[in-house]
Amino acid sequence: PLPDLSLLLPCCRAKEIKTKLGTLLQKPDSTIDFIIPYPEKPEKLPKAQKPSPEEALQWRDSLEKLLQNPYGLASFRSFLRSEFSEENAEFWVACEDYKITKSPVKMAEKAKKIYEEFIQTEAPKEVNIDHFTKAVTMKNLVEPSPTSFDMAQKRIFALMEKDSLPRFVRSEFYHELIK
Repeated sequence: PLPDLSLLLPCCRAKEIKTKLGTLLQKPDSTIDFIIPYPEKPEKLPKAQKPSPEEALQWRDSLEKLLQNPYGLASFRSFLRSEFSEENAEFWVACEDYKITKSPVKMAEKAKKIYEEFIQTEAPKEVNIDHFTKAVTMKNLVEPSPTSFDMAQKRIFALMEKDSLPRFVRSEFYHELIK
């Protein structure tokens, strides 16, 4: 008899989902929700102030407003986690934290950590940026400044705004907020 395939390691399921996600990029957006259902309810969010439905409705048109709201950011990150793309929001948050760092020593430490975690090839949470942006970022890190990651951060913001935000707005995560 054949072994029960449902007993395979969870990592195999994750690989299968990632493979499906790759093929979905070529399909119309409306089919995505049918192939990979989102979890019924968002994960438990931090004790940030839940936005009013009116405030949450503004997020449809402004990723910036969504990311600036602690509850919105947490909701969006939960959604991205369900899509295996949380690294984009994590990178954006790390860059925001990096920009307000005053100490040159701390700035250099954070720059190295961000580079190793998100930018370098085969990084554990490598973000999807083009080679030119990666090269500019690496050049900027020779002498770290508050603007070292600006180009990469803008690219990831644009990616989230164009791809992730529209899917988030169609998700159960978002619909729970605007009820």
